[in-house]
Amino acid sequence: MVMNNSVNSIDLRGRMFSCPVQGKTSTFQVVDEFGAGKPYAGLAFKVVDFEGVEYKGYLDMAGVGKVENHFAGPIALIMNEVYTGINKTYKMLQERTHYPLKITELQVRAEHTRYFNKDGSRTSNNPALLLTNTDFYQIEVRHLVEHVSHLPSVVECHYPPSEGIRKLMVKHSPRGLCLFGSRHSILQVRPLRALRPLFSTDPQFCALNLYQLALMATLSYCPFGQAPSKHPIHQASVSFKQVPSSGNWFGDALAKYKQLGRVDADQAQAYYPLYEDVAYSRRFEIVPFDPALYPVNQPQKGPDQESPVKVHFLDDRGETVDTDTQAFATHSDEIILIAIRGTSEGVDVLRDTDGFQVPFEEGKGAVHRGFYGAAKKANDFATKYLDKFYAGQKILICGHSLGGAIALILSQMLRSKPEGYNILLHTYGAPRAGDATFVQAAESLAHHRMVNHNDPVPSVPAPWMKTKPGEPMPGVGIRYRQVPAQFAAYLTSIVNVDGEPYAHHGQLQHFMPVDFGDGEVSHILWAPGCETLAQHAACTLAIAQHEGLPARGSFIQQVMDAGDHSVIASYVPHSWATLRRWQEALANKRSRVSGREMEWMDEVLARIEAQLKDKLSEVTHEITPRAVTTLSAINSLLKEASKIKTTRHRLNTLHHQVVQPADVYGNCTADAEGLAQSIERWLANSDSTRVEQLAMAPKGLSMAELDASLGLHVVGAPYLGDILDLP
Repeated sequence: MVMNNSVNSIDLRGRMFSCPVQGKTSTFQVVDEFGAGKPYAGLAFKVVDFEGVEYKGYLDMAGVGKVENHFAGPIALIMNEVYTGINKTYKMLQERTHYPLKITELQVRAEHTRYFNKDGSRTSNNPALLLTNTDFYQIEVRHLVEHVSHLPSVVECHYPPSEGIRKLMVKHSPRGLCLFGSRHSILQVRPLRALRPLFSTDPQFCALNLYQLALMATLSYCPFGQAPSKHPIHQASVSFKQVPSSGNWFGDALAKYKQLGRVDADQAQAYYPLYEDVAYSRRFEIVPFDPALYPVNQPQKGPDQESPVKVHFLDDRGETVDTDTQAFATHSDEIILIAIRGTSEGVDVLRDTDGFQVPFEEGKGAVHRGFYGAAKKANDFATKYLDKFYAGQKILICGHSLGGAIALILSQMLRSKPEGYNILLHTYGAPRAGDATFVQAAESLAHHRMVNHNDPVPSVPAPWMKTKPGEPMPGVGIRYRQVPAQFAAYLTSIVNVDGEPYAHHGQLQHFMPVDFGDGEVSHILWAPGCETLAQHAACTLAIAQHEGLPARGSFIQQVMDAGDHSVIASYVPHSWATLRRWQEALANKRSRVSGREMEWMDEVLARIEAQLKDKLSEVTHEITPRAVTTLSAINSLLKEASKIKTTRHRLNTLHHQVVQPADVYGNCTADAEGLAQSIERWLANSDSTRVEQLAMAPKGLSMAELDASLGLHVVGAPYLGDILDLP
């Protein structure tokens, strides 16, 4: 063998290498963060010495490998054996048509180890300090394998591999972990674990999904955050350093086990999702970028070059047909998540005001023309994504405001396809998107619709918005006295005189603050049966402006400026408060509605009922040539009076239902141990446990409960405020 004498004397960390000499022995042990080598037992390895000679072997039962009779100098260790097991998740990732992954046996082993520190930080102890002639390195899977674009970037550690040896060995082995030869090295491999936002896939409503998807809907307002993002990209890799951004969340931070609680650039208060600890390959994925491995990533593709931002992010601004629609998508082995941005810019408001109905081409009924155009763009984006990555997962779709309306139409578009997608939809402050026929056709779609009590946006488009701009239409309104927040019923907003009305779809979840006075507040999350409570905010704005129907544009601008419509200022904190409140009720085996809250609402409903009766009498005896309007008002009042009873019944039912684990966490309760760990991780963040009155049940007893405790009243007996029959 010809000796390579190009390097005769190199001083590295006090060690001298001279003319190469054979006959050297090096050993190494691959261990997890608990110091055990068993997880890596039997793995195949390859070593390249300082003369470029290769040696192959297998780790023993303790994870120890040995190379004998190699040339003097450093060595490079490679563990690139391809995974050949039968696990379905890994096989699917290896064999899928789009972005197949180069998964190694080493990666799979590392995914089944655990962190020593619960927060995923590297250990600070060095087990080699007590051993002679031993080195200790904290490494990652990417240090030992050839293809790394699908793996997380390097996390800071206390004992990194030597860059000096790496530079020295690059000529002989461009890949692999470089070690000092003729020594023993302990190689502590960082577990390949990731954090994944926890979701229930059960169609039934739960507080967990309400909170988690509110955060995802907020994240949709952020950019994707890829650098570089302008195509064609000539670099060999991309990064996701912008915070907050959907790319950073799923392509960087969570993949490295870093908890995030910021979903908005102006966010003052941290809101952490509940995260579950999963094997890295089961995280929510951002696809790799590797021009050498994937032809679609090559810059020669020009404008057709793909990168993660094109796959996972929709932003059609600047395109030939510009609807200013923005969304992001990501997926795991169980869930495909699609989040759609709400009203953000001036063009969005103009689209919101375009209330004309057009036929829903993918199914039955008619839909809002402005929302439909945006939904078509979202459908094209979602369809391409599903074609690449759908493998039977549950599809979770969420959106706030305009994004909620688009999400509803998109969901129905996807349901019309032959794939039989299983969709669960959550919307926040969403306006009406379609007519009654469209809503009826979508009846089987699982949709949970949250509305903040003072958010006017869900009350639009009103039926009058189907008429031409500026076309007058009479209205009759009633403003209630001596009830919280000046409840108002806008009667003709409930009745459409020109064809089918716009209608809401989904199961309402109405967030209602309960103000007891003296700074004491709580809340009820429920589905009231009357328009007075469910739609009062927009009606109040309308009546206050004109005592009738306002101009379309000015009304839309009014509702866009409403504070309770903000996702980060209202919907996220209120969803968080609901989760905390229900957790409290679950721990104390209580219902969602306390006795004091029940009594408070009883009094409010009694006052509303009395004033409805007065208004009905007034309208009935009104002499007016607008007989149609009068009849419409009478019918609306009668319907509203009937719905008051429904509201009272629903409230009473909630008052007597004890919160169950599934109410809070959905089907995540099936994995009791994993759920407990996720809750523990969440509660470790002080922001998750801060004292917030809105998130707690009111203190003290109601008058009925106090009477019962004194033997003066029987629990369950009617209160004085119970609703009476209306004529």
